[in-house]
Amino acid sequence: MSDLLSTVVSAGTFEGNQELRSRSELTAKEVMREVGAVLRMSEADVALLAEVEADPGEDQTMIINMGPQHPSTHGVLRLMLELQGEKVLRCKPIIGYLHTGMEKTGEELTYMQGGTNVTRMDYLSPLNNELVFSMAVEKLLGIDGDIPERAVWMRMLLSELNRMSSHLLFLATNGMDLGAVSMMLYGWREREDVLRFFQKVTGLRMNHNFIRPGGLAADLPAGWRDDVLAILEGLPSRPEEYDILMTGQPIWRERLQGVGVITAQEAIALGATGPILRSTGVAWDLRRDMPYLHYDQLEFDVIVGQYGDAYDRYSIRFNEIRESMRIVYQVLERMPSGDFRIQNKKVTPPPRARIDESIEALIHHFKIFTEGFKVPEGEVYVAIESPRGEIGCYIVSDGSSNPYRMHVRAPSFVNIQTMPHMMRGGLVADAVAVISSVDPVLGEVDR
Repeated sequence: MSDLLSTVVSAGTFEGNQELRSRSELTAKEVMREVGAVLRMSEADVALLAEVEADPGEDQTMIINMGPQHPSTHGVLRLMLELQGEKVLRCKPIIGYLHTGMEKTGEELTYMQGGTNVTRMDYLSPLNNELVFSMAVEKLLGIDGDIPERAVWMRMLLSELNRMSSHLLFLATNGMDLGAVSMMLYGWREREDVLRFFQKVTGLRMNHNFIRPGGLAADLPAGWRDDVLAILEGLPSRPEEYDILMTGQPIWRERLQGVGVITAQEAIALGATGPILRSTGVAWDLRRDMPYLHYDQLEFDVIVGQYGDAYDRYSIRFNEIRESMRIVYQVLERMPSGDFRIQNKKVTPPPRARIDESIEALIHHFKIFTEGFKVPEGEVYVAIESPRGEIGCYIVSDGSSNPYRMHVRAPSFVNIQTMPHMMRGGLVADAVAVISSVDPVLGEVDR
């Protein structure tokens, strides 16, 4: 029975006060609430647990705060850890320190202005945020099948380059968190090449507001193909070096293998997606399994792991960089000419050159940016595969130019709840490795 008590109590945290209490202070009902969605107790187990006397030694625990001011929590994330020596008995993530209210803000902005808002959620993958929002609006408008081919392929190009930059930053921060300082420098260096290209295309390194309902803000600039090829041709030799530096190193493998293990059943029950779910052996990728844009016309592999540990999650992101490069090469070969946005006057502002020539164009430009465009009543949910998993956008329209309700299914928000399961029974020294392997972005957690 003492084993049952130990297993059950360490299963999770209850949704009450934002403080952990010693296990001896918990009632049977509270213990049942702590178990969560994956490890659910029966009523009979609870009744038996209530009859068990507390272990005199179980009070020999310590509750500490890790964060929110911590260099390796990837933002203002606070973890309350109950420790017994160096062992983590329980972990409770506490969020909200970066709360921005972006979903509520989105209801006060027009659909034209919405991209400026959503791009700031996952600030390491802004183009994917813009894409899912734009696709949701287009589906409400009924124009999702009318997007020009060039715009579709441009969206895939930018999304995959964004996936590469996000994963490169993961390699940098993962190395930094675990003491591999060289990898931190290399990861930032490679990401810089992609950000320079984004700056040339969109005018900004981050938070672009470039993918918009109906297409994109502008066409690709002159010389864009050579710029992309320079990134693709300069990068392949470097991951090979990183394989030598990190992947094959016994110290690196020992540091990550068997750390932060989660099973496929737990990951599915918790709603985890992306590299976390794929690390358990579940080959689920929306680009292949629920294709959008033209991903069904491309050849790429879904990278999966086997053990569900931090090493698998590292390896998946590392190899997904190579797969994204493979996709970008295919996009370059098949990029068509034509319009970069839909030619629909109700959605698309007039070309800037016409503003100087026509008063009607000037009025149209002014009204669409100040008042926006009206969207038919209805509701829609659209999901895509971001670097961190499934990001979905749910919008309810009341027929006005603003969303009546907007909710974002943010992968980092969902994935953070896997941390208590990953850390349970591990060492406090491995907590940083677990956080790094989840790769959360608090901007979309506290949106």
